[in-house]
Amino acid sequence: MSSSIPPSSAPPAGGLSVQAMSTGVIAALVGYASSVAVVVQGLAGVGADPRQLASGLLALGVAMGLPALWLSWRTRMPVSIVWTTPGLALLAATGPVAGGFPAAVGAFVLVGLLIMVAGLWTPLGRWVMAIPKPLASAMLAGILMKLCLAPFLAMGKAPGVLLLLLATWVLVGRVAKLYAVPAAVVVALAAMALDGSGGAAVSGMALPDLAVVTPVFTWEAVVGIALPLFIVTMASQNIPGLTVLATYGYEPPVRGIFLLTGAVSALAAPFGAPTINLAAITAALCAGADADPRPERRWQAAATAGVGYVLLAGLAGVTATLVIHSPPVLIEAVAGLALIGAFGGALMGAVQQEEARGPAMVTLLVTASGLSFFGIGSAFWGLVLGGVMHFLHSRSFALRPAAAAN
Repeated sequence: MSSSIPPSSAPPAGGLSVQAMSTGVIAALVGYASSVAVVVQGLAGVGADPRQLASGLLALGVAMGLPALWLSWRTRMPVSIVWTTPGLALLAATGPVAGGFPAAVGAFVLVGLLIMVAGLWTPLGRWVMAIPKPLASAMLAGILMKLCLAPFLAMGKAPGVLLLLLATWVLVGRVAKLYAVPAAVVVALAAMALDGSGGAAVSGMALPDLAVVTPVFTWEAVVGIALPLFIVTMASQNIPGLTVLATYGYEPPVRGIFLLTGAVSALAAPFGAPTINLAAITAALCAGADADPRPERRWQAAATAGVGYVLLAGLAGVTATLVIHSPPVLIEAVAGLALIGAFGGALMGAVQQEEARGPAMVTLLVTASGLSFFGIGSAFWGLVLGGVMHFLHSRSFALRPAAAAN
């Protein structure tokens, strides 16, 4: 599929697009508000303290924004870069590993390097693509399941607030799906302010600063965090992101994108920032006709979103402090609502192929179970057990004709 985008040396055709830049502002605000609770929950889950949380959010905003701005301007394509929401859900589900947060940071560095290798060495990308889609989707669904149950499990602890939160999510989603989770976030913030926790958080906040964490590389973190995080990032973010861009007629330089996002991920990791990657949902927002009727001007939407993420990084101290001082059930509920759409898509991908449904269900259930051996989390074991079952089933199907001939 050829792209109608002019070469990178050409000036932006048609000048500035107010419509595209407005779309970029919306993409940044919605993307940040929809899943920042997942980011905080994921980093806290692997042992980050409040200062490291604020540092991670600060570094992450800059790490997303600058590559998006550069890639979009350089290629004249709407290349949207975001944090790995499914990957952060993986961190929240995995919990602390041996070596604490420095070991998690070591895993972040390794994932960045693996993404760079995927850009330089095409066999690695092919190996990731060779993982059966039902198994990759099932692993993601298993990671997300527990988090998506949180809003409903928490209803017994705070029924009034949770019912209001759910009602807001449902009603706003009926009218404007894109704004459903941000609207629920507003309700959550109002609930925090009413019980005093929000005000206490804001009054006690400090300006964000960068806290350097020396990476530690442990076997448990490499196998339990780095490998599943790399697979989730590639399978549920980078590959769908490229697909979305191709759908709208764009063919971005894959090698360059992987090298830049991998390098930035590895460099930002010591400041507490998890992996960055191509966007999928906001990619469609910036690459579609709603951004601008002229495809050659839509790059400005993704570039503006990049600027927005850099500016929002200045709120890292407020965000981290506010979330930390908020009732855990409220934060879990908001994070769970933000992930329901991703869970539904992953579940559909897991069960669509009837012949792979059994292995996919094993992968999903083992991953969701929280099973852990040798300090290695359930996402890895779910993929291993589901993969073994998939291999055995595939072998049995391959041998049936020969057995019938005998």
